[in-house]
Amino acid sequence: MKTCGVDEAGRGPIIGPMVLAGVCASEKKLEELKKLHIKDSKLLTPKRREELFKKIIAKYKYVIVKISPQEIDSNNANGTNLNRLEAKTIARIIMEMKPNKVIVDSPEPADEQKFGRTIKELCKNCKPKISSEHKADTNHIIVGAASILAKVTRDKEIEKIKKETKIDIGSGYPSDEITIKALKEHLSELEPYIRKCWATYKRLKGEKFQANLEDF
Repeated sequence: MKTCGVDEAGRGPIIGPMVLAGVCASEKKLEELKKLHIKDSKLLTPKRREELFKKIIAKYKYVIVKISPQEIDSNNANGTNLNRLEAKTIARIIMEMKPNKVIVDSPEPADEQKFGRTIKELCKNCKPKISSEHKADTNHIIVGAASILAKVTRDKEIEKIKKETKIDIGSGYPSDEITIKALKEHLSELEPYIRKCWATYKRLKGEKFQANLEDF
């Protein structure tokens, strides 16, 4: 009996990828995972996340998928929203890992199991029992482990962007003042890393265009 936990990091940011991770474990391995005192990644310090990341990938089967801003934009343009794109990616992870049971963190709190049904429909030649639950990363250790892999990977991608651009972009979230400041001052340089279908980008692009008109 193999159980797989799946979670994401970076659904909401305007800068950088969304990362999904799956961790798979047998019943015996699940018991061993408890001894690591796994928690939802948001409840851990960066240092502790790094420590647990190394321990998880050393002992457990896992898959990590990075979805670039360009892929998010392309799917959005074709009518695939973020929930559907996430469901498609989770289905890919499940088909690769082939578990008996899957627990996923649902982005749809109003109807938690709707997300699970969508994933099941997208799985081919693999039909595990899928449980879709809001806050699964808090309630299930195996999903907490997946959240750690996703969060650490996403954070590394943000650090890579900072190094490549030499711009402090903060966390990449629209609610982050450092991120918004960086976008206002370096929009053109940051465009390769931006989700252009986000309303924040369209607004800033419009403001930039208006400012350029006023220069004439």
